[in-house]
Amino acid sequence: MRRILIAAALAATSANSAAPAGEEVYKQACARCHDSSGGRIPARFLLGLMTREGIVQSLTSGVMASQGRALSIDARVAVAAYLTTRTEKDDARFLRSGQCPDKLAQYPKPGPSWNRWGRDGNNSRFQPAAEAGIAAADVPALELAWAVGLPGESSARSQPAVNGGRLFVGSSAGAVLALDAGTGCRYWSFAADYPIRGGVIVGASVHFGDARTNVYALDPRTGALVWRTRIGEHQSAVSTGTPQLHDGVLYMGVSSAEEVTARDPSYECCTFRGSVAALDAATGKLLWRTYTVPEPGPVRKNKAGTQLHGPSGAGVWTTPTVDAKRGLIYAATGDNFSDPTTATSDAILALEMKTGRLAWSRQVTANDAYNNSCNSPGKVNCPEANGPDHDFGQPPILVRLAGNRRALVIGQKSGMVHALDPDNQGEILWRKRVAEGGVLGGIQWGSASDGEKMYVAIGDIRFKGARPGGGLIADPRKGGGLAALRLDTGERVWTAPPPVCGDRPGCSPAQPAAVTAIPGVVFAGSLDGRIRGYSSAAGEVIWEFDTAREFDTVNGAKARGGSIDGHGPVAVGGFLYTASGFGNWGGMAGNVLLAFRVRGK
Repeated sequence: MRRILIAAALAATSANSAAPAGEEVYKQACARCHDSSGGRIPARFLLGLMTREGIVQSLTSGVMASQGRALSIDARVAVAAYLTTRTEKDDARFLRSGQCPDKLAQYPKPGPSWNRWGRDGNNSRFQPAAEAGIAAADVPALELAWAVGLPGESSARSQPAVNGGRLFVGSSAGAVLALDAGTGCRYWSFAADYPIRGGVIVGASVHFGDARTNVYALDPRTGALVWRTRIGEHQSAVSTGTPQLHDGVLYMGVSSAEEVTARDPSYECCTFRGSVAALDAATGKLLWRTYTVPEPGPVRKNKAGTQLHGPSGAGVWTTPTVDAKRGLIYAATGDNFSDPTTATSDAILALEMKTGRLAWSRQVTANDAYNNSCNSPGKVNCPEANGPDHDFGQPPILVRLAGNRRALVIGQKSGMVHALDPDNQGEILWRKRVAEGGVLGGIQWGSASDGEKMYVAIGDIRFKGARPGGGLIADPRKGGGLAALRLDTGERVWTAPPPVCGDRPGCSPAQPAAVTAIPGVVFAGSLDGRIRGYSSAAGEVIWEFDTAREFDTVNGAKARGGSIDGHGPVAVGGFLYTASGFGNWGGMAGNVLLAFRVRGK
């Protein structure tokens, strides 16, 4: 229904000669933020990579709805037409192409899998040798097997899942594709209501969340919708993580774009509160919802006379971790958006699987309240705490130590790695600094562990200026690197140096993307557009591939790689898969899914 109404509005406005001028709407309502983007707000050139329908949707019912209320539907359509020529019909051509010759091929086929974000419920991001099908000695011989162009991508950040011989992947255009894992041909496609930022997981159904917190279940054989449930109630609620599946229940966190919306002095910041929801995987029924902060209330007024609210924030940006032994899931939270701060921001929360009751929490950074107003002139909506914005963007990894002990290990945007005792109310076992940290710094989307060491990629992106017309210019000499730590003590085993950008335009050596390990090798992508394989024994680079170029694709679509951020590579069945292209933070936009295999195999 949403798509039908927006399409009707586009058609009606295109026929109306009295429609407002899109350029004037942009200058008056949009340019102040998008022409001087500080990173979280997409620069103007990225808006041009969206569809017209997508821009109208964002201003009508999406993350920009509060700003869109001041514009008529004609004005929203006009500014969308000014910013981009792309439409959903363009994306539909992607979805009809590259069809497999045998649409009725067997599913599932016997074989290995990687069917959730962290590969397992512990979120280890470690694939055993038998499942990976790639030996460490063969990694230098990895070569491109095939490429698929993803529809409407400026930020290809959805991690694929592989199960039963098929690969399932989402896109920022809201499409989910089911591909042959060996050849990349398409079995089916599904159009979600909103963009997909998180990954896809596979159980009896294919599950994922869209940007407006709708969680879906699709039939893996046909792509037919089984159910859809929205778990976020706030107008700014978003889903950036991937659902976790355990014993027939899906666990999904909710985060928010309100941290960006707060930049507007007239916005009543802030009323969003993070949450974790549990859904019946078969029916989509909501079993419970637990909020991360108390219900907000009026706090004070800002300098513009706008009422402010709190507490708020503490969004859950990533996938929960399963502790079947104790019947708990662990969710990592972000910062507060407004005063007062809470004890559950920048924390690990232990929730009972059956009820959602908070069993315990452990905060690692206190008094951290932050929003984008803190970086704007006047800082009108900036909290008095004006914290460092040291969210957790990755899930904790549940590991075993000697003596039948266990630990939750996790990296933070502060640049710190923490080890907590899950059997003693999250008591801190050790801490280790591996990065400088910052608003876009430190350790972001995902670490990995092979049971002996923890592998931590370093972001620490820095900027040296802004582009004319919006967007940032990354500093090519700052950020990046990879560290290996002992699980029992946090002692640094080795450090791999940051990538070298050379003279590549727009390059950053930062490595905020999630990493993946197989026996003997750690794979990590970078904002410089390259994916690398590192020796897990000593940290030297044994393989790399430059994805920042155009590719011939299985589906005949025009496709280009770029910066790699967010998701991690997936190693399964003799293949290594990664998406490439991320246009935020001054990076290189792209829209390609790549598959590698060992030469001659």
